Amino acid sequence: MTDKTRIAVVGANGAFGMKHLDGLANIEDAEVTVVAATSQEKADAVASKYGVANAVVGLEAVLERDDVDAVILATPTGLHSGQTQAVLAAGKHVQVEIPLADSLADAEAALAAAEASDRVAMVGHTRRFNPSHQLVHNRISAGEFNVQQMDVQTYFFRRTNTNAKGEARSWTDHLLWHHAAHTVDLFAYQAGKIVEAHAVQGPIHPELGIAMDMGILLKSETGAICTLSLSFNNDGPFGTFFRYIGDTDTYIARYDDLFNGKEEQIDVSDVAVSMNGIELQDREFIAAIREGREPNSSLRQVIDCYRVLGQLEEQLA
Repeated sequence: MTDKTRIAVVGANGAFGMKHLDGLANIEDAEVTVVAATSQEKADAVASKYGVANAVVGLEAVLERDDVDAVILATPTGLHSGQTQAVLAAGKHVQVEIPLADSLADAEAALAAAEASDRVAMVGHTRRFNPSHQLVHNRISAGEFNVQQMDVQTYFFRRTNTNAKGEARSWTDHLLWHHAAHTVDLFAYQAGKIVEAHAVQGPIHPELGIAMDMGILLKSETGAICTLSLSFNNDGPFGTFFRYIGDTDTYIARYDDLFNGKEEQIDVSDVAVSMNGIELQDREFIAAIREGREPNSSLRQVIDCYRVLGQLEEQLA
């Protein structure tokens, strides 16, 4: 291996492509050698902004290069599974943004490719890496806290195809296969394997073709429960807010920040080397490559999340 792991970011001009580039800039063992976008103009603009030497169009132009060890995919959801398989087939490590796929069949196909490969294959389940959720996980692992209930709200105001930057996108986001994936995986990560799952959804949007409101109820093997409310209709605070109700404490997590049940902020600055969950996610990806080990949030570790989502999709159908 070279002194640094050489990374390509595909979908670099999108909201999360840039978040990865921001995080990678702080990782000494990583070097972004190429960025890819949907047009040369967009790729050039990102390369100029981040000081990357090479800008190309599309994944194929990345996979044929010999200056790329690993690829981060920040592309539309519907491309994730196929692109993950293509990266592995090219002999390169891969981190694909959440969700791994928008169907169980595609998720299983990506897992099969990962299991047949000797490359690191990871999904960007960022909640595993946010310092707020890491502190809770550390307390659970130490036997100091056990989840009794998680109450989660995932709210956006998104009635058109726009991304986190407010820009038009060519694909339609999904409450179940994307936004619920964060919480379904996190609940299992914190409270144990999910053994019961139920879902209901509101009316289907006449143009987008998706439910704009959804409710999910989960139960883990430990007996803990999770209530998840999701909406694209909420004209209010943007994002996901987690309340952990446990046997010893209550925590409220808002991305990288953590509060107790009385809304008093808890210092999480010493939990990890950064306060940026996406940077920490990328650090795990690079470390797993360099150390030759399975990463936290590997395809194998997160596949149960997509199996639960598949079960919920069948219920909703």
